[in-house]
Amino acid sequence: MIDLHYWTTPNGHKIAMFLEETGVSYEITPVNLAQNEQFRPEFLKIGPNNKTPAIVDRAPADGGEPISLFESGAILMYLADKTGKLISKDHRTRLETLQWVFWQVAGLGPMAGQLVFYKRTQDKVPSAEERFGNETARLYGVLDRRLKGRNWLAGDDYSIADIAAFTWAAPYDLFDMNLDEFPDVERWLNAVWDRPATKKAYEISKRYNSNAVVPLLPRAS
Repeated sequence: MIDLHYWTTPNGHKIAMFLEETGVSYEITPVNLAQNEQFRPEFLKIGPNNKTPAIVDRAPADGGEPISLFESGAILMYLADKTGKLISKDHRTRLETLQWVFWQVAGLGPMAGQLVFYKRTQDKVPSAEERFGNETARLYGVLDRRLKGRNWLAGDDYSIADIAAFTWAAPYDLFDMNLDEFPDVERWLNAVWDRPATKKAYEISKRYNSNAVVPLLPRAS
């Protein structure tokens, strides 16, 4: 059993997508960021960075005490290794997968997140909005080139790399990204969105937050 401490953010969606895709048993403990529940002492014991998601594995592979983890990339890697799913056993493909997970957590997520902040803030900083907008567009371009002629980001199979990148690339409308400029990203987004586990994860988000963002996929013609 996995205890998922969760809110309806791109990083939260990642873990819900993995758990739904693999059929791992889990229970959600909502951590409402709008109500600052991430600062509660009981959450800080497992999420010391005041961010969601975090997990507690009540049945770790070593049979010892429960294991808690924070940081969505680390959680994806842990769950993939625990279950043997959504990550290749081939050494080179595994490394390929992990580098794209790190690409997302170090690049696409932070840049797109900052872009949304500056788009929404009342105290406009045009230079910041331009900088993060340009960098987010550059990263969409990196993703588009990677996906040209490929179904998935790493190896021949769907993996945690696709999950990690999807949740940050899917809300393209929030970033004012024009998918006409990134046709291979759009094709891939639709392929991930077509997976039942993806839709289930986003349906779950609506149970906890009626304002949760759901991807506008496929786009209206």
